[in-house]
Amino acid sequence: MKATQKLYDLGQSLWLDNITRNLLNSSLLRSYINELSVTGLTSNPTIFDHAIKNSTDYDAAIGDKLKEGKSGEGLFFELALEDITRAADLFRPIYDRTCGVDGWVSLEVSPLLAHDTKTTLAEAEDLHARGERPNPTSFTSRSWPPRSRSTQCRKAR
Repeated sequence: MKATQKLYDLGQSLWLDNITRNLLNSSLLRSYINELSVTGLTSNPTIFDHAIKNSTDYDAAIGDKLKEGKSGEGLFFELALEDITRAADLFRPIYDRTCGVDGWVSLEVSPLLAHDTKTTLAEAEDLHARGERPNPTSFTSRSWPPRSRSTQCRKAR
């Protein structure tokens, strides 16, 4: 048994703090889930900015969105949501099996909203709704998913 599986069996949720389009396209994220017991993923604008700047994986999508008249942060968050929802689909079986304790994919809201609580919460709700999945979420420190597992819901891998 792998050490990561042992940690999971002891109640430790393993989350990846990274996402890139290549991670999704290459099936590497699927491997992390299936082989390393990764149960969730978190990201933020800085991680996405780095992914976009350091690869050509987003170039075509950026070009398409520019042609649609999108730009700036709106374009940026559309790209992020495309990746977040794809990742959420990969984590959905874990989300279902654990009754929503694990299987989350999170995206922080814009850091430009750091001192505006009302707009931060509205943006988090908007991003979550646009994700159209129960398990992707945008978050603030107030909406982090619960960390205790229900033994009734959790099934063996």
